[in-house]
Amino acid sequence: MAYLANDWDTGEEQKRVIVLSKSIAAHTYVDVRARLDNVRLLIYICTTELMNSGNLMSIQNKPLTHRQQEVLDFVRNFTSQANYPPTRRDIADQFGFRSLNAAEEHLKSLERKGMLDIDRKVSRGIRLRGQSLSGLQVIGRVAAGSPIEAIEHVEQSLEICPALFHPKADYLLRVRGDSMINAGIFEDDLVAVHKTTEVRDGQIVVARVADEVTVKRFEKLTSPRYCRLMPENPNHEPILVDMEQGDFAIEGVSVGILRLSS
Repeated sequence: MAYLANDWDTGEEQKRVIVLSKSIAAHTYVDVRARLDNVRLLIYICTTELMNSGNLMSIQNKPLTHRQQEVLDFVRNFTSQANYPPTRRDIADQFGFRSLNAAEEHLKSLERKGMLDIDRKVSRGIRLRGQSLSGLQVIGRVAAGSPIEAIEHVEQSLEICPALFHPKADYLLRVRGDSMINAGIFEDDLVAVHKTTEVRDGQIVVARVADEVTVKRFEKLTSPRYCRLMPENPNHEPILVDMEQGDFAIEGVSVGILRLSS
């Protein structure tokens, strides 16, 4: 006997298991263990026979529950009005969820059903599937002074062609501080960043040090183990970095600066 978890959603949604076949010849199994109503269930899915017979219904073809439709509508309306997607906290506050996990479970269900694409590396990484993302996203704020804690969230999207920069820009990072003013980088400027881990001596880089990010000029030292992150302001001190430590990484190089007029 083969079973398929036909509705794998959580929370108030009903959990159902459907008997698909009582006679399966093939023995190609995917072994999935899940706790449903505190009962450990071993689910066998015979992939070959069920796919060939058409009995395996795609999750993407399943209708949305009432709450899933509400969450999807909220994501669509929020994104349209704010020009950036909501966070899990925004969703939890909107629907009165007690924890962010409830919001995450609804997002996972919408992702499985083909309604959303989710980048979990950023807090505003929720996208309507098929949504056209033109231009460049403004992500977080990067210190151009003492490093500040990296905040990975999308502030907005600007309709700027990435190919205007060489190499092409992958995103924009907002600057705070005055340590790079002699390089023409000022408070609230947007640094166009090309994502790469390869950097040449003298390039302006976006570097991560202990989960914080900063914009500095990269300087090689005699010892290949060390480098200096140099400010472009005599009022700020260089940062000596041990590159063999796991808390250091080059996130990208600056390929341009944008300054928006108020």
